[in-house]
Amino acid sequence: MSAELRATILELVSQYWREEHQPAPFVPGVSKVNYAGRVYDDRDMMALVSSGLDFWLTSGPRANEFEAALRTYFGARDFMLVNSGSSANLLMIATLCAPDLARFLRSEDPAPLRPGDEVITPAVTFPTTLAPIVQHQLTPVFVDCEIGTYNVDHDEVAAAIGPRTRAIFVPHTVGNPCDMDALVRLADQHGLWLLEDGCDALGATWDGRLVGTFGAMSSLSFYPAHHITMGEGGGIAINHRGLRRTARSMRDWGRDCWCDPGVNDTCGKRFDWELGELPCGYDHKYVYSNIGYNLKVTDMQAAIGLVQITRIDEVVARRRHNFWRLFHGLQSLEGDITLPVVLPRGESSPFAFPITVDPRIDRNALIGHLERAGIETRLVFGGNILRQPGYLSIDRRVHGSLERTDRVMRDTFFVGVYPRLTDEMIDYVIDKVHEFFRAPVLREREGAALTLRR
Repeated sequence: MSAELRATILELVSQYWREEHQPAPFVPGVSKVNYAGRVYDDRDMMALVSSGLDFWLTSGPRANEFEAALRTYFGARDFMLVNSGSSANLLMIATLCAPDLARFLRSEDPAPLRPGDEVITPAVTFPTTLAPIVQHQLTPVFVDCEIGTYNVDHDEVAAAIGPRTRAIFVPHTVGNPCDMDALVRLADQHGLWLLEDGCDALGATWDGRLVGTFGAMSSLSFYPAHHITMGEGGGIAINHRGLRRTARSMRDWGRDCWCDPGVNDTCGKRFDWELGELPCGYDHKYVYSNIGYNLKVTDMQAAIGLVQITRIDEVVARRRHNFWRLFHGLQSLEGDITLPVVLPRGESSPFAFPITVDPRIDRNALIGHLERAGIETRLVFGGNILRQPGYLSIDRRVHGSLERTDRVMRDTFFVGVYPRLTDEMIDYVIDKVHEFFRAPVLREREGAALTLRR
């Protein structure tokens, strides 16, 4: 009876999705063209409800299955789920700073990070790429980006390396892969940790190899705006063998035990350990080797994620399709705008489509024109993060002028490419951008009229 009842409930969920959640037809000028959104169907909703019926409220078998699937996807030594992409970045930095990390590293590995050590990172960034560096009393070293790719300039990274530099932490901005050959070479030459923030870039490749597989660790986000979602959620792919135990400890309260929840004595010596100043035989499930966090997800989130990962290829393909449709539709405007650049050996998995306007053009006027037409826009995250109020007074070292970073702050924005944007919607965006530039005049930043060249 219970199996029949479950089947009835899930069929009703599927029916509810068909009646209440199907995307509405697009009406130009009326429908909103979002920059991002959830991509889901009745399978996601049924998986969530089925998990709820099981009432496994904590991280459990579905979370384990999800981790195994992404470990296989990346070919990683391990994959760990956490409760957000921001927590994934926090966990990577916390792992490199953990008190017990040294006991798992080889003599040829970079040393653990200590307060005052330097981490090179771009000034065009999302706050939670930077925040863990600051929170762990490391010194961020800021370098400039490239206009077009919006990624870190690897020549600037090379020039910024100093005697206290211990790590490089780079995001693949809006899903566009960094030059990983150059960054891996620098990290190897100087004995540095290399971390990738891949939250925007699931499915992107460099020279045919997935981003997220180059650094010692890489983060992912499963927020609804990203490629796949479980609501809130994130994870880290671990590629360095010496980091697995410490990363899991830092995620799970800092404990030394590696048993799954509800499992006892995986190590076979639960009451035989002697660690710290504890009495011999103190229960290993309550031994803490690090000052950690609780960053786990629920099995209900993982249930959604297990459906979501079945459509990764489809989602990435559609994002690329929308990206290149926008690119070719706006190509005739080059000179007034700078279109995104993907390096020859890279293949992006676009989070969005960034546009940089010529300095004589008022970006806000263009954004306002698009928003009034129902086209959602966003700026490139924090712009120059050092000009944000929360980061004005942080300890840091700045290499160079950050001139291009300031240009991104002033002149760049992006529109969406997410998979529910149809060709009709993308063409509407293209038409509205052209409409702005067909106007008799554009307004300079100072407000003076500027006649278009065309």
